[in-house]
Amino acid sequence: MNTTKSIVLALCLMAAGGACAQQSDGGISADMLSRIRSAQSTAADKALFNAIASNKIDDIAFNFANSGDIDTHFSVETPKQSIHDQKSSGRCWMFSGLNVLRSDFAKRHADSLRVEFSHDYLFFYDQLEKANLMLQGVVDCAKKSMDDTRVQFFFKNPLNDGGTFCGVSDLAGKYGLVPKSVQPETFSAENTSRMSALVSSKLREFGLELRQMVADGKKPAAIKERKTQMLATVYHMLCLTLGEPVSEFDYAFRDKDGKQVGEVRHYTPRQFYDATVGRQLNGTFIMVMNDPRRPYHKTYEVEYDRHTYDGHNWKYLNLPTDEIAQLAIASLKDGRKMYSSYDVGKQFDRKRGYLDTANYDYGTLFGTTFGMDKAQRIATFDSGSTHAMTLTAVDLDADGKPVKWKVENSWGPSYGQAGCLIMTNRWFGEYMFRLVVDKAYVSDALLKEYEQKPVMVMPEDPLFGVDD
Repeated sequence: MNTTKSIVLALCLMAAGGACAQQSDGGISADMLSRIRSAQSTAADKALFNAIASNKIDDIAFNFANSGDIDTHFSVETPKQSIHDQKSSGRCWMFSGLNVLRSDFAKRHADSLRVEFSHDYLFFYDQLEKANLMLQGVVDCAKKSMDDTRVQFFFKNPLNDGGTFCGVSDLAGKYGLVPKSVQPETFSAENTSRMSALVSSKLREFGLELRQMVADGKKPAAIKERKTQMLATVYHMLCLTLGEPVSEFDYAFRDKDGKQVGEVRHYTPRQFYDATVGRQLNGTFIMVMNDPRRPYHKTYEVEYDRHTYDGHNWKYLNLPTDEIAQLAIASLKDGRKMYSSYDVGKQFDRKRGYLDTANYDYGTLFGTTFGMDKAQRIATFDSGSTHAMTLTAVDLDADGKPVKWKVENSWGPSYGQAGCLIMTNRWFGEYMFRLVVDKAYVSDALLKEYEQKPVMVMPEDPLFGVDD
């Protein structure tokens, strides 16, 4: 062995030894374990263990003092409508968005007409568009390493069933809408996991092929043609699981009692969109978010947080919760429901459909505290937007300040409060994240702020997971 190799080997051994010593020093030693064990023993621990070992943690931590009757009166409430069920799917964003559209339709007709939109129809195109977004994203980043963050983003998340209101706006504007009666739910629409896994696997395979075509210097026209063929395969898989989207149909509107109003007419999805929505949604609303980590009254945009390659990223104005509440109150007072999203799993009394920060006392149960504020919870991935629901009512005190809120959920009419959830305003402040509100209820000053050049943030940010 020559001198150079000896030196290199010695350095490697020293580095390895140093690493081992560092790992050993940072591990749990026998002395440390002894101290850990001794710190856990209290007189009540055995009784607590016996209780927790045989019951759900939430049942033991439930705050009995907060278990009284829920006040179901709301001073400002929009008209009730039927409650849908997303079943075992992540389509809450679509259910909430379409809830808003059908409520707006009923309002325009003085509540004399009702419409039920097909979730299956719009979901078909959502999945096809997301497949194209992934494949084209792979092509755009094909010259980057497989270890690149953005390349990994596309291969890690080739397809999902979550989303935001931007998806409803872009997809419905592009493909139109159809009644639920002409394209009902299929098993795979209501149970998306297996279909999504199979299509995702195929997309990853296709993505590798497209990267190779770019590496081999294939012309853009050839790559586009091959991508079209790949999407035809995806389309076929979606047809077999969701059904081929209807292209024309006959339909007659009905009133809230289910009686037919007017004659049966022939529609295309685009014509039905015009008859029920009647306008392009993009440009008519703003999206606001409460993110205390970042400066308020600034606009942000989430890269690749969209449903279609040629669509709109999620763009939002960051506002304090009390300002968001005022926008919501103005809309509700005019009878307009709104898309909204929350970290719905926190402090959620599922039996009563009630969300309040005092529902569970985990700190007392475990002899500790859970002291992070909202900004800290977001930054550490402890909290974020997880579920979209339709904001439908608010209860105001004598000074016009919100006391509690009500949302239409998409877990069926028997869940919670007749398909709705009630949340206190203090819970709203801690766990509300997104709200979509029509520009008619937004001040000129906020509209101007919304038009600022947005700061681009990455989709890996802990707050920007899609609603499901």
